[in-house]
Amino acid sequence: MSTVTAVKKNGHVAIAADTLSSFGSRKLSAVHNKRASKIVRLGSSFVGLTGAAANLRVLEHAFRDVEAPALDSAADIFDVFLKLHDRLKYEYAMNVRAGQAYESNEMTLLIANQHGIFGIYSMREVVEHERFWAAGSGGDYALGAMHALYEAAPDALSIAEAGVRAAIEFDDGTGAPVESHVIRLPVLEVAELELLLKL
Repeated sequence: MSTVTAVKKNGHVAIAADTLSSFGSRKLSAVHNKRASKIVRLGSSFVGLTGAAANLRVLEHAFRDVEAPALDSAADIFDVFLKLHDRLKYEYAMNVRAGQAYESNEMTLLIANQHGIFGIYSMREVVEHERFWAAGSGGDYALGAMHALYEAAPDALSIAEAGVRAAIEFDDGTGAPVESHVIRLPVLEVAELELLLKL
């Protein structure tokens, strides 16, 4: 149970997450958890995870002794997680369920970097989100809050944090405090901007 949000606005991308872990009806809040973060840094990307707490440790471990993967586009992200899938099964004992079209990787992640915001879902579906998105048990509350604020709020960070705070208020699997990070998007050169405007 978690809530992670990612927002792109006014030249910045932001990612935010709650810090509550739960084991059935038992809650482990940030005050009792030395490592309450649900966001991991992979190279120049921030990756927010929902679902099993083990996912964060597995992801960190899988990339600890290798160069951080390029997560620059939906195609790059798909390639990384396609290659990671066998390691999740055989090295980390991921439980693969039968009866689905593809084996699930049992992870839902939001990625924020200087290329934008991306979601990766259990069947390795990769979506590049244009404005904002939320994942996790409080995702519906977060999406509603971010939708209501997006046009009026001045920056990506305040919108991402407001989404998580809405989930904290209404979702029993989401808890304070909020962790957040912001990245400045690269400024397009004049030639690149002119080319985009011609399209």
